[in-house]
Amino acid sequence: MPEQPNFSDTEIDELILNAELRTEIEPYLDESVFRVPFQHLPLRLENEFLASMLEWEVAPVEPIYRWFEPELHIPSPDSLLDEKVSQVLDDVIAKLFEKKILLDFTDHLSDRELYTLIYRDILPSREKNLKHRNNFIHWDCSGGDSDIWLRFYASDEERELWTDNYDEPLPPKQLPSHQRDLPQHPF
Repeated sequence: MPEQPNFSDTEIDELILNAELRTEIEPYLDESVFRVPFQHLPLRLENEFLASMLEWEVAPVEPIYRWFEPELHIPSPDSLLDEKVSQVLDDVIAKLFEKKILLDFTDHLSDRELYTLIYRDILPSREKNLKHRNNFIHWDCSGGDSDIWLRFYASDEERELWTDNYDEPLPPKQLPSHQRDLPQHPF
C-alpha cells in the first residue's frame, strides 16, 4: 500500500489558499499567466504571486489624491507665497513617498514648478490603487523630455550612447539649479 503524504498544517493552509486564489483569479487569466513557471515555485511564492495578480486586477483606478485618508488636497500654487511653497512641497513629497511614489528628475525645476507639477499632473493622475504595493511608482518629472534628461541628468556614457544612436546634436551639459535630497527607494 502506498505511503500517504504527511502534510503540515501550514502546507494544508497553503494548498487551500492556492485553490481559493486560483478560483478567484480565473476570470482574469489569459495566456501570459501561463508563462510563469509555477511548477518551479514553492507554493508560498506562487500564492504571493497569485495574490498580487488578483489585487492588480481588482484594484480601483482612481486619482492619486484619493489614495490618502483624508484625501490629499493641497493649495493652488498661485495661492502660496514662495517661502510657503517650499514648506508645503516638503510635506507633500513625504506623503507621496509614504504611498511609494518617487519623484525622479526634479532638480531642474524650482520648488514652485515642482509643486505645480504635483498639483496639476501627479495628484489628479488616475492610477491603480494597490493596498499592498511592493514596488515604487517612479514619476518622471522631466516629462520624458530627452533634452532635459540629456542636459541635466544623463551621464557622459549615456550621452555618448545617445549620439551613437541618434543623429541629433547634444544639448550642453549643465548642473541643475535646484539640488534636492528627495526620499529614495531603499535598496
